[in-house]
Amino acid sequence: MDIARPELKERKRRRQLLMGACGLVALAAITLGLARLEPAAPMVERETLWTGTVERGEMVRQVRGNGSLVPERIVLVQAETEGRVDQIVVLPGAAVTADTVILELSNVELEQLVFDLEWQMKASLAGMKQLEVQLESERLTQESSIASIQARYTQAQLEAEADIELAESGLVPRLTMKRSMASAEELGRQLEIERKRLLISKDSADAQLEVKKADMAKLEASLSLKRRQLNSLHVRAGIDGVLQQIGDTVSLQVGQRIGPSSTLAKIVQPEKLKAEIKIAETQARDVQIGQRAEIDTRNGVIAGVVSRVDPSVVGGTVTVDVRLEGQLPRGARPDLSVDGMIELERLDDVLFVRRPVNGQANSTIGLFRINQDQGEAVRLQVELGRASVSTIEISQGLDLGDEVILSDMSQWDEYQRLRLR
Repeated sequence: MDIARPELKERKRRRQLLMGACGLVALAAITLGLARLEPAAPMVERETLWTGTVERGEMVRQVRGNGSLVPERIVLVQAETEGRVDQIVVLPGAAVTADTVILELSNVELEQLVFDLEWQMKASLAGMKQLEVQLESERLTQESSIASIQARYTQAQLEAEADIELAESGLVPRLTMKRSMASAEELGRQLEIERKRLLISKDSADAQLEVKKADMAKLEASLSLKRRQLNSLHVRAGIDGVLQQIGDTVSLQVGQRIGPSSTLAKIVQPEKLKAEIKIAETQARDVQIGQRAEIDTRNGVIAGVVSRVDPSVVGGTVTVDVRLEGQLPRGARPDLSVDGMIELERLDDVLFVRRPVNGQANSTIGLFRINQDQGEAVRLQVELGRASVSTIEISQGLDLGDEVILSDMSQWDEYQRLRLR
């Protein structure tokens, strides 16, 4: 017969409750520990990373830009008058001299105008000679009249003197003497008036000749202008160089009519080129005239000096002119695409490293420093200073000899540590 033992059941139930409570506490502790654990560091292939080592020494600050070679001197040949293209004598690419005829134009109205002005000039010259002859004839007539009056005046004076002597002797009446004296005085006054008229006629003749000469000078200037315009229909280069273009934006064609001031041709001197480099406006603030530069034509590198910095910003860039020094490499020609590197300054005894991706001057970024012994990389906050094209100054956060990852690590932003293999 079994004997009931209720205390055993109670003891067993308590032991089960205690074990369940311990299990719950252990589960909670494990869960809390796992929650506090950092995520496992991901594994990254070392060969896929671009790295650099912090160095100390001289750092050359440079800025880079793209551009093209352009002639230092470009001459645009423009039309002085309207005309029609009759002949294209020289094609683009040909070497020309200052007197080389590039185009032949025609203008029938201008030719007729020059013809009319030439005949007007001849008529004016004939009129000038006729006026000179007329004025000379009037002068001689005036002088002849003065000579006649002079003779009569002299005779009247002699008669008056004779009558005065005779009147004093009582041989002639005093009235006759007075008449002789009055006649001589009247002729004297006429003589004086005629002499004044002669002087005035000379001034009048000079004035008429000056007016005629002014009209002729005006006509001659107009004729000279039209002759020059007519001669400009034989379009010449104007300088020694190479014909780069016929026309402006569109090449001219035979039979095409052009207006005054139309661009007929572009002449360049290919042996005198400069580089026009486009520098980003954020980097151009330190570019100054006189700084050294290097221009890469992809067929050689040419040394140069900054000669001009455009004061305006166009499309987010600043145009910088570089004067080239030394002989140009083969293949250098106008409009050739080039790369330019301008040296801003040299920094002595600074910490620097090759420029990381997205590394901007005077900023703070996170960089992974490589620990070779432990085969891992740890993220550090690094303060960057002045920047160059391929290097950047380290202000704080890294030491000499530290090796850092320079690649784009944005995909690992949530991790502070990486394992390398």
